[in-house]
Amino acid sequence: MSEPSGPPQRPFRDEGPGERGDRQLGELIQEVRVALPGVQVLFAFLLAVPFSARWDRTTALQRDVFFATLLLTALATVLLMAPSALHRMLFARGDKPHVVRVGHRLVVAGLCVLGLAMGSAVFLITDVLYSVPAAIGVATGFVAVVAGVWFAIPLARHLTRGT
Repeated sequence: MSEPSGPPQRPFRDEGPGERGDRQLGELIQEVRVALPGVQVLFAFLLAVPFSARWDRTTALQRDVFFATLLLTALATVLLMAPSALHRMLFARGDKPHVVRVGHRLVVAGLCVLGLAMGSAVFLITDVLYSVPAAIGVATGFVAVVAGVWFAIPLARHLTRGT
């Protein structure tokens, strides 16, 4: 029995450019709604950490990694919220393709930064629990998984479809 050949390379949609823009913007905003709560929870957690009882026992490396994680998480929040702000500022101008195109780039950048923020948080926690060498290995592996699942798999599909 042979495998199904999958969907055609360019699925037909019965929609005009305006409808396509509406759909693409709706999908973009929905994707942001999925990613944003996670980055907000991480950011809130990071804001509370320096006020915990054991903060005075952190090493210089742990404080530096914490600060980098905080900045990366703040930047990811900004980038992931940017498409909503962009839409709000430009929605009446009738340039939805621009909003979708720039919004897409902002979300991809936000996901890249979020992956790094999560990796540095994993590094920090692993260092506190175990050691710097363990933290390097675990965080590197984690970031590799994020890069593979979030970017390499979709990019490979994109390249094999030629679109």
